[in-house]
Amino acid sequence: MSIHAAINGVMQDIGAIGKDKKNQQQGFNYRGVDDVMNALQPALVRHKMYVVPEVLELNRMERTTDKGKTLLYTVVKVKYTFYTEDGSSVSATVIGEGMDSADKSANKAMSIAFKYACFQVFCIPTEEMIDPDAETPPPSKTSKTTEICRTAPPKRELPSDVLQMDGADKADNKTLFVHALKIGGIEVQKGRELLDEMFGADIQINDLTDKQFIEVLKALDEMAV
Repeated sequence: MSIHAAINGVMQDIGAIGKDKKNQQQGFNYRGVDDVMNALQPALVRHKMYVVPEVLELNRMERTTDKGKTLLYTVVKVKYTFYTEDGSSVSATVIGEGMDSADKSANKAMSIAFKYACFQVFCIPTEEMIDPDAETPPPSKTSKTTEICRTAPPKRELPSDVLQMDGADKADNKTLFVHALKIGGIEVQKGRELLDEMFGADIQINDLTDKQFIEVLKALDEMAV
């Protein structure tokens, strides 16, 4: 069974999920993540589906309530991939937000993200679908950000990184220079021309002082493709 057929089968099985829970602080009804899990789990098993999450981004900051209480506010960007038995899959990337006074803000954000991924992938209806354009929330107070965590992109390797290699302290300048050219995608001839320009045509790479060699590596960083 393909992933498309499996998703269609789950949609036929689960039907609507009502807003049976109530937020006591703000007085609105909502569908809890446990309601979604309880409705989905049997259908996912029946159609041989499973879901794998991958956190793409995470932002965390502190916010202060009107009463002076500190809350941790977390926003996650999560990619959920839905698989079935033949290996086919579809993915959905969603945002989840959560607040907590202890250590549960990330858990809440993940739960929200998963809940809405399922709502949208399986088009789960409710008895009262309110369009987002039907209401405008009141303006919120600006809060001070005290901490931000974000999944960083992979660090680009530069020629000067050769100094951090295992055994770099025992290698001679020529060995490190050749490796630095490879890291930077720089032709050997271009590297030789750089040395000639900086120190003259008669210079030997192993005769450079540590300070001079570091200057060469910095120049290679600027040349790196």
